[in-house]
Amino acid sequence: MCCSGFLKMMMFIFNGCIFLAGAAILGVGVWLKVDSGSLLGILDNVDNVPSGISQLMNVTYLLMAVGGVLLVIGFLGCCGAIKESKCMLLTFFSIVLIIFLIEVAGAIVLFVFQGLADELLSDLEHEVISSIKKDYGSTESLTSIWNVTMDEFKCCGYRNYTDFDGSPFYNEGKGRFYPTTCCNATLITSDECAAEIAEVSMIDGCYFKLLQLIEDNAVIVAAVALGIAAIEIAAMVVSMVLYKNIK
Repeated sequence: MCCSGFLKMMMFIFNGCIFLAGAAILGVGVWLKVDSGSLLGILDNVDNVPSGISQLMNVTYLLMAVGGVLLVIGFLGCCGAIKESKCMLLTFFSIVLIIFLIEVAGAIVLFVFQGLADELLSDLEHEVISSIKKDYGSTESLTSIWNVTMDEFKCCGYRNYTDFDGSPFYNEGKGRFYPTTCCNATLITSDECAAEIAEVSMIDGCYFKLLQLIEDNAVIVAAVALGIAAIEIAAMVVSMVLYKNIK
C-alpha cells in the first residue's frame, strides 16, 4: 500500500509537469499564430521561399498540436492513477512513447538547423529584398509587418538600409527617405531618415537579428524538449509499474 501510494504521488507529479509543459507549449504556438507582426509573417509575402525555410511556417501548428497532446496525456495519466485503470495507463504509456520519440527527433533537428540557419537565411536574401523593393510602401500588409518587425528588433531592412532603394516608399514624394528605424533617433530632428544619416547610423539588418535569435534560442528549446522527454521517461516507467501492480 505504501509503495502504491508513493507511485501514485510520483505519477501526479510527473503528469502535473507534463500538463504544465503542454499548456506552455500550446500558449507559445497560439501566440506565434496570432502575432501578425512576427518575422514568420514576412515569409507570407515572399515568392519562391526555399523549402527549408517554408517548413518553418508550420511550426506554430506543430507547437499547438504537441501542446494539446501533452495536456491530454497529463490528464490521462492522473485519471489512470486515481481510478487504477489499466486501459488508461496503457493508453497513456503508448501516447507518451510516441510524443517522446517525436520530441527527441525535433531536438535533433533543432541542433542541426542551428548550424544551417545562416545558409537558409542567406538563400532568402534575394527574394526578401525583391519583395521590399517591389511592395514596401504600397502593400499595406507587407509594410505593416516590416515596420513592426524593425521596431521590435531594432533593425533595418533585411541586410541594411539600401534594401529600400527603389521601393515605393523610397520613391514617393520629392525626397529619397528610408524608414525612421534605419536612422539613429538621436541624429534625426524629424520623421525623415535621409541616406547620409542612415549610412552613419549603421543599423543592423533584420537578417543578423533573426540569425542571432535562432542561435540563442535553438539550444535552449532543444534542452527544454529533452528535459520534458526525461520527465516522460520517468512517467512511462511509473505507469508501467502501476499497470503491473493493478490486479
